[in-house]
This record gives sequence, C-alpha cells and structure tokens, in this order.
Amino acid sequence: MGNIHPSAVIEDGAQIDPSASVGPFCVIGAQVVLQADVVVKSHVIVTGQTEVGEGTTIFSFAVIGEIPQDLKFKGEASRLVIGKRNRIREHVTMNCGTEGGGGLTKIGDDGLFMAGCHIAHDAILGDRVIVVNNAAVAGHCILEDDVIIGGLSGIHQFVRIGRGAIIGAVTMVTNDVIPYGLVQAPRGVLDGLNLVGLKRRGVSRADITALRAAFQMLAQGEGTFHDRARRLGEETSSDYVREIVDFVMADTGRHFLTPG
Repeated sequence: MGNIHPSAVIEDGAQIDPSASVGPFCVIGAQVVLQADVVVKSHVIVTGQTEVGEGTTIFSFAVIGEIPQDLKFKGEASRLVIGKRNRIREHVTMNCGTEGGGGLTKIGDDGLFMAGCHIAHDAILGDRVIVVNNAAVAGHCILEDDVIIGGLSGIHQFVRIGRGAIIGAVTMVTNDVIPYGLVQAPRGVLDGLNLVGLKRRGVSRADITALRAAFQMLAQGEGTFHDRARRLGEETSSDYVREIVDFVMADTGRHFLTPG
C-alpha cells in the first residue's frame, strides 16, 4: 500500500482502494471505506461506519465519522456516506447518524465544505452544496442541490433548504427556505430570490420572470402562505415555480421563512 504514509494508523478492517492515498499521522477506522482516488491529507481522522466517495479530498485536521453530538445517542450502529469529488477542508467535522433520525448522514457529490464547518447527525445534503467557513448545519436538516450556506451561519435542526437557495453570512435560519430563496440578516429573513445563481445556471429569462412573479404573489397575495402557494400551483406553467409549490406543500416539521 504505497500510497499510505508509514506514520498513518490504519485499523484492521478498513477498506482502502489502491488508488487512494492517506497522508502522515492520519487515523483510519476499522469500518471506513475509502473509494478510488480519495486523498486524505495529514492529521485527519476518519472513523465510524463511514464511506468516502471517489475523488474526494479531505484536508488536515478534519474529523469525519465521529459519533453524533446528541445526548440521545446510545452507541447504536449508524453511518456517514460521502459522495464523489467533495472537497472537505481543514477542521471540518461530519458526524454519523442516530437511530432516531434514520441512522444515516449523507453528503452528495461535488460539494465544498470550507474550513471549520460542521455537518451534524442525520443531515441529508444534495449535490454541489457549499458550506462556507465556520457555518454549522444541525441535525436532521435537508439541504437540496446547489445550496450555498454563508460563513458563520447556523441552520436549525430539522430545517429544509430548497434547491438553489443561498443563505447570507452570519445568518441564523430557523425555518424552511423555499427553492431559489435568498436569506439574510442575523435572524434569517427571506429577502428575495437567488437571481445571480439562477443566471449562472443558465435559467431562461422567461422562467426567471415567472419566479419573480411567484415570489411577489407569495409575499403579497391574500390568505395564508400555504393558500398562496396552492393558488400559485393552480396557475403556473413554470417547472421552477412548480418546484417551489411542491416544496411548500410537502410535509415538514417547521414553519417557512416567508417574504417580508
């Protein structure tokens, strides 16, 4: 195993692809699976029942797969599954799941997890998620594809954040965020749409116009937030607007951040 530094501690049972590399002073646990082309830099701990997808790089002093920070955890079997081509920077922590949350923390593909951020137990993250320095995603959260979490932000447990939403820096998010939403301010406020992200992804002008009209209806229409979303679903022909409607109408344990 020429790609493993002699100072690394590899526990019996660990499965390391021949193309993966493990740097100096790392500890790789007995139930860990490192797939093809995974790079583990120096001084990294990967433990628990953790699978790291191919092409992922884990930088120094990250601790991946440790037990949850949950007093209800009693040592039950649980997992952490990390997808392909993620970049997990220095001092990042990602915890395994709990029995109460389904026993699985899952990270999608092509994410960027910047220095010092935390992904808690039973969180489910989609593809191309970016979590900026020192942000924290609490237990049982769901972050859909293309979500960006700004630095020093906190996402409350059980919160859902819809696809393409962006959370500004130093923001506390306590309720669900609609797809493509823009949230900012210390106590998160839904302040518009992530128009820059939509344009970067090549969304058509017609769809962006439909989304802006939908946001105005959600902000200023009559009835409750759910009433407005239901009415919007009856009127729209845009798949992007339909995505927001479906997100709002889905089951959730929390309220929504609503337009001011």
